[in-house]
Amino acid sequence: MFENLKIGILGGGQLGAMIIRHAIDFGLRVSIMDKDPHAPCSRYTSSFFCGDPASFEAVLEFGKGLDVITIEKEAVNINALRHLEKQGVRVFPAPNTIEVIQDKFTQKQFLLSHHIPVAPGEAIQGKNDLYRYENKLPLCLKKRRDGYDGYGVMVLKTKEDIPTAFDAPCVVEELVAIKHEISVIVARNEYGAVECYDPVMMVFSEEKFILDYQIAPAQINEEILKEAITLAKGIANALQLVGILAVEMFVTKDNKLLVNELAPRPHNSGHHTIEASTTSQYEQLLRAILGLPLGTPRLRFPSLMMNILESAILDTDKRGKLKRLLDIPGAHLHWYGKEGKRAGRKVGHVTVTDDTIENVIAKAESIRKILN
Repeated sequence: MFENLKIGILGGGQLGAMIIRHAIDFGLRVSIMDKDPHAPCSRYTSSFFCGDPASFEAVLEFGKGLDVITIEKEAVNINALRHLEKQGVRVFPAPNTIEVIQDKFTQKQFLLSHHIPVAPGEAIQGKNDLYRYENKLPLCLKKRRDGYDGYGVMVLKTKEDIPTAFDAPCVVEELVAIKHEISVIVARNEYGAVECYDPVMMVFSEEKFILDYQIAPAQINEEILKEAITLAKGIANALQLVGILAVEMFVTKDNKLLVNELAPRPHNSGHHTIEASTTSQYEQLLRAILGLPLGTPRLRFPSLMMNILESAILDTDKRGKLKRLLDIPGAHLHWYGKEGKRAGRKVGHVTVTDDTIENVIAKAESIRKILN
């Protein structure tokens, strides 16, 4: 169907690898660009370019001869993408969309301008500015750019934490009284069609601010879930999105919704859609950027997705532990094949499915015991 169409992805991590997996179903040729020659995607395509997606020259060179470019990370060179658009390369999501989301403060201002509720926050230039907020501690500090998987986020509890704070442009936010954290994956194509996946409940590691696990569907008030979907659709339309967007939200103690962050690409909170949904988020992205009808996002059965992090404990009989994990009915392992070692990074995930959420949770507890 698309034998002659050339697709490029900026970023070669596990998200790119899962896009490739679904691109195969459409017969697509996929080129990947990543600065790490051993990135997970490097083994899955014969068209791998080693270069920095944040470099103007590298992105421009990569884009020559491609028909469509998409992203699996936000840290990409916007000016190069705009230049490629002028040369006829189709870029999704649009450079303007990526640019808004790349900077957490710009992102927050955009949402406020469209009357989307967000956690209150202010921009600062560096840690010395934090002394103005001594009387407002505790506060949450986020780097404005290039944060991911908990990197670039910290909580300042007392003024003694300020000397070790990020010394870079940041957003300082009031701590929100949170009851739950949820995420909604929303897709939109260039014809304005929009589809939303069921909101998922997210549980984060308090120590590393990285997603520990998520449950689909989120087990919370139905009216809040409907409101979350309405917000996600509204944001996708406001951005004139073509592609896929993760909208992370807080449910406050008084049952109000606040948008936390956006990600204009496939997202950790949507991994479960591969096994649990009629159309995965990765197939949906391809449908959106290729101008195809969007697929149904219907959840086929309850699921739980658990991240697997690099650790010394996991390294103890890793093969035996993964074999025991795979012996659990309904457990599906995704191992990313990352080279090297770095404690705390995501090296895989496991999705558990079953007929009831109670069975899913029980199986996930067994898996956690195996991995720990």
